[in-house]
Amino acid sequence: MSTLVQWLIHAFQRPTPALSRMQLGPEGSNDNPLMLQFFTWDAAANPADPMSWWRHFENEIPKLAEMGFTQVWLPPPNKAAVPSGRGYDAYDLWDLGEFQQKGATRTRWGTKEEFIQACKLAGEHRIGILIDAVLNHKLGADRTETFQAMPVDPSNRLKNKGRAREIEGWTVFDFQERRGQYSTFQWTQEHFTGVDWDHRAKEQGVYRITGKGHKGWSKNVAKELGNYDYLLGIDIDHRHPDVQNDLLSWGTWILETTGAVGFRLDAIKHMDRLFLLKFLKATRERSGNSRMFAVSEYWSGNLKEIIPYIQVFRGESSFFDVPLHMNFSEASKRRNRYDLRTIFDNTVVKTYPNDAVTFVDNHDTVEGQSLESWVEEGFKAQAYALILLRNYGYPCVFYGDLYPGTECSNANNAQNLRLLIEARKKYAYGGTQNYFQERNCIGFVRMGDSEHPGSGCAVLVSNKETSGTVIHSIKMNVGLANAKSTFRSFMTQHGQVEIDEEGWGTFTCFANHVQVWVRQDV
Repeated sequence: MSTLVQWLIHAFQRPTPALSRMQLGPEGSNDNPLMLQFFTWDAAANPADPMSWWRHFENEIPKLAEMGFTQVWLPPPNKAAVPSGRGYDAYDLWDLGEFQQKGATRTRWGTKEEFIQACKLAGEHRIGILIDAVLNHKLGADRTETFQAMPVDPSNRLKNKGRAREIEGWTVFDFQERRGQYSTFQWTQEHFTGVDWDHRAKEQGVYRITGKGHKGWSKNVAKELGNYDYLLGIDIDHRHPDVQNDLLSWGTWILETTGAVGFRLDAIKHMDRLFLLKFLKATRERSGNSRMFAVSEYWSGNLKEIIPYIQVFRGESSFFDVPLHMNFSEASKRRNRYDLRTIFDNTVVKTYPNDAVTFVDNHDTVEGQSLESWVEEGFKAQAYALILLRNYGYPCVFYGDLYPGTECSNANNAQNLRLLIEARKKYAYGGTQNYFQERNCIGFVRMGDSEHPGSGCAVLVSNKETSGTVIHSIKMNVGLANAKSTFRSFMTQHGQVEIDEEGWGTFTCFANHVQVWVRQDV
């Protein structure tokens, strides 16, 4: 077979979907897997709190395991540029709260010892840890140096503004307090593509580093703003061999050090995708875990922008379903003017269901944050029902919704979410049959399976706003296995439904609510 023919076969062959090749839950378990994002943007904000975030997580692990969570996405564990930094202002990936750097030994989240101890307990409870890998940029350099750079238009990074000139940039990272432990690599301007500050002129902007050895912006990034290689801080050049060696070594080291089962990759639209593919393949091979989990954040509500990445990555990473989140956000704001029958249109989970990590909200979508697109409280339960109780995609629950507080969700929605999580664990098995017939109330049935006796459920979701008591009803078939049985309401007390000899029943739901129906005798 010729090389050309082999290439054509590879190019047009649909790859194995990401979720099918990755381990989502404990080995040998047939229960539904479930991810939890265990932090919010303002989590651990009180420095006087005697309990670190890692200790808080450790305390919650037994309850989370009992609820059915199989993976937890934790905040970036690396040393930040400032003591209160969340880790997205990445200073030193190799410092997990062990060295006196940037004003503190511990990170915002706690010490390395506390982090490792929490990871160990999670493993004992069969919960996999996901490392939030911030590989796009660095912040908090130790020293400045001078070099040639070209100022570019922030709204079009391919357009120069004037001529290249010598600037002074914060680009030297020598990590003197770590003294070469774990990694001896020290960063200088040759390892970056751009900066946002000329310290000599005291001018902020976007500067593309030029001069010997520099290749300019990577072409293997999103095309927004002309070229979206540069996001913030000091932008890493992922094509540099020394950079690649250090980051690849870190990937293996962090998995071995923590026992983590995979990564959440931050801001991938700004990084050279060829490097990202190399990072995923290398960490799988070096760690000996061919089923290592990975989910990538490509932040766009436009499915057409995400599809090429799904195709290029060929199952090496799953992707957050940002378009679905955007649909949820829009539905919550438009309320009964939104047609629920279209809720899955133009989403990852509808187009590539086995590559989609579905979610309702996260730390960036909270009101006041950079990607604000909060799903309003009146639609929270409905949105969670649509990701938790269907058999498409891999759902991720947000800490702010599960643990209500002033920053995020309310107690009523948290209680509804806990009930939906319980329903997922006990009943949401088997194929899905849709009954998307009404604009303001849609239904679906999970048929159950033989491995979970008594499983299966009927679900109604409503966004109908009304001043009076309105009850929706949809006739749905729950299968011959449930013929002549009785179903009971699971969420709120709403009576019973008698199933006829052919498996049909008329299920009801209060307006602007969610109802889950399960067999009476289980």
